[in-house]
Amino acid sequence: MMTEHFEKHSLFFTWMLLLSLLYLHCGIYSFKGSLPPHLHTIAIPLFENRTAEFGVPEELTDAIIEKFTQDNSLKIADRSNADVILEGTIVRINDRAGAYNSQERVQDLKIYLTINVKCMDQVKRQVLWEGRLTQWGSYDPSEGPDARLDGLNDAIDKVSEEILNKTVSGW
Repeated sequence: MMTEHFEKHSLFFTWMLLLSLLYLHCGIYSFKGSLPPHLHTIAIPLFENRTAEFGVPEELTDAIIEKFTQDNSLKIADRSNADVILEGTIVRINDRAGAYNSQERVQDLKIYLTINVKCMDQVKRQVLWEGRLTQWGSYDPSEGPDARLDGLNDAIDKVSEEILNKTVSGW
């Protein structure tokens, strides 16, 4: 009886110890911990546009700001007070056939959004990361211009998420 009681308590304490270690281990990992400690704020000026598409710089910039606001790792600030500045240029938006139907007509188009991005540490005056990013969304061309806009918004959402991830967890 005493041995059985001891085994139950021993098993209980072993499980509690394992759960505690797991909790502590998971608690240590976060995107906020990935940022250098001197970085607290970010400025995201309007992206430059080298395409004929109207309104995309505003949509993209707003989407990126929204991602950072939701993540809350870096607070949005104006350029003069920001620790980090994220600048970018939309260099290309193009549509390509994605899938054909049995009559060899395009039934799905992919819209690709390509941007150049530079993320600067203003405190240490160094480039944190930079590069060319491309993401896509798809749409059915038979559904009209609103479908294309939905596809473009998907591409904007994907590239915004990629920018957030590269900035807060790319260390």
